[in-house]
Amino acid sequence: MKLDNNNHSVFMLHYHLIMCVKFRNKVIDDKISSRLKEIFEKIAPTYNITLEEWNHDIDHVHILFRGQPNTEISKFINAYKSASSRLIKKEFPQIRKSLWKEMFWSQSFCLLTTGGATVDIIKQYIQSQGKKDDKQSH
Repeated sequence: MKLDNNNHSVFMLHYHLIMCVKFRNKVIDDKISSRLKEIFEKIAPTYNITLEEWNHDIDHVHILFRGQPNTEISKFINAYKSASSRLIKKEFPQIRKSLWKEMFWSQSFCLLTTGGATVDIIKQYIQSQGKKDDKQSH
């Protein structure tokens, strides 16, 4: 397991972000997805975010990214949605006729934390702290 670090902490913060086009309009093709990814990669470092994986369907994108303890994720998502919407409509003007009132992204999004261990495993680990292992007591 590779951990990230800064001056005062060690961490591993992975997030799975899903963003949908407003009213699930089917406008994302490979070219638009590629441009959306480029915009993400350009804005992300400002917020201490690193892209890990990107994929899309015709009406939404899936993004796996790493953050840091000081990452302001909601501010990043809002900045990304605003910039990418503006740039996509400018660079792909034909897309405007497929959007509702020219809105590209839905206001809502899904953000999930991810990691190597399940919540149940972490709970068991925490609950076992301070207890002597049977093997050690013999």
